[in-house]
Amino acid sequence: MTAAGTGGATNPVPSVPPLFAMPIIPSRHDHFPHADAARRSAMRRAVAGLDAAWKAADTAPDGLVTAIAALADTHADVAIARLLPWLSDTGWLRGRLDSALALIAADPFARPPLRMVGGGDGGAGGLVLADSGAIRLTLQLRPFAANSAAPGTAVFVPGRAAIHILDCSGAQLRAHAVTISAAEEAGGFTAKDAALCRSQPPRRLHDGETLILDTARQSFTFECGHAGADHDILFLELTVQPPSRLPIRAYDIESGRLTHVSASRRDSSFRQMALALLRQLGRTDAAPLFVAETASEDFAARWNAMRELVALDPAAALPHLGAMAASDPHPEVRHAATTTLAIISPPPASGRGSETCELAR
Repeated sequence: MTAAGTGGATNPVPSVPPLFAMPIIPSRHDHFPHADAARRSAMRRAVAGLDAAWKAADTAPDGLVTAIAALADTHADVAIARLLPWLSDTGWLRGRLDSALALIAADPFARPPLRMVGGGDGGAGGLVLADSGAIRLTLQLRPFAANSAAPGTAVFVPGRAAIHILDCSGAQLRAHAVTISAAEEAGGFTAKDAALCRSQPPRRLHDGETLILDTARQSFTFECGHAGADHDILFLELTVQPPSRLPIRAYDIESGRLTHVSASRRDSSFRQMALALLRQLGRTDAAPLFVAETASEDFAARWNAMRELVALDPAAALPHLGAMAASDPHPEVRHAATTTLAIISPPPASGRGSETCELAR
């Protein structure tokens, strides 16, 4: 091609490679030994053997799960106090992690028998080391990010916790507190009357320190984006969270105001996730499951189920929404139901109500 006004010099047009010629980044799973039955069988045997060894150690008379199960009916504070030695003496944990790493070193596609939790909050998550009933022990990691903003939300979950810092990474801790009355803890919590969250100035963390918290009233956040912090934070978290009528609450740290409420019971949370999935799948045939959950003891679970049902099938929700607006024991659930009922109710066939509805459109 000759470019005009350039004395006959050629001006090559850059070529764009076709899509099929673009490099494809291989996935780790592209190398999984699908066709190597012997290798996959060896992996399964190794994982099963490690799982059996850990379960035998945990359920032995001096094992971790045995210790947790023995505390099932004790007060949360007593359970925390008696399990603290498992946090401070971590030789058992080092041995467990060494055996998990050895399993991976023998075959990188082997998966140690450890359950993961979290991972959705900027990569924050952990491994479940043991749990039974309301008691759970996890190894938690909070990833380091240079110049990251300080957290803006403090979350309070009914129960007790012990946090043992293994590696603080030079991070800072900020403590938060809210006042909760006995009446609120017994089921009378309302967003309207919720006390403000009070936050302390950040302080430096130290390796080896242990925090004991009444997590219905006390919470904390890590600040690791400042000078001095340079890698991930690692800690053990022991929680005791028996069923509670008090919801999980989130507060804006700057203003101290309540921003979100959700069901605190673990079984309610599981059902909440299931209902959300059914709603997304458009499963109108599952409406009876939503209706059943609107009778939950947990007021936050009741309203969440109704909200999901309204989104799934407004017509099916209408009579149940009316009943909730009239008689739900929680005042804010009644108010939310009444407001929603006014939005989705069909207008009258004629008269001023019909005219008002037309104007609103």
